[in-house]
Amino acid sequence: MSLWREDFSSSSLEEVLESQAENRVWSKELRRRANELVNSRLAKDISQDDYLSNRKVAHEDAAECRRRALILHTQLIRHTGGTLRREY
Repeated sequence: MSLWREDFSSSSLEEVLESQAENRVWSKELRRRANELVNSRLAKDISQDDYLSNRKVAHEDAAECRRRALILHTQLIRHTGGTLRREY
């Protein structure tokens, strides 16, 4: 994913929505790469050690993506003044 800023307090609703869309694209890419990784291992194109090391990185990226989604969700609630349904 592109550069990430932690503070969205001065961001407009449009900027937060744009960041959320970018995060969703990143999430989709992470899922695609995870599927490719599993398929590579099933086809025995990569070793078990390579699979495990790549899987660890994939889990860390997925956790970061979820963390960012939560931050953005919180910002959207602040901007809209209400509750929103989670979509991640």
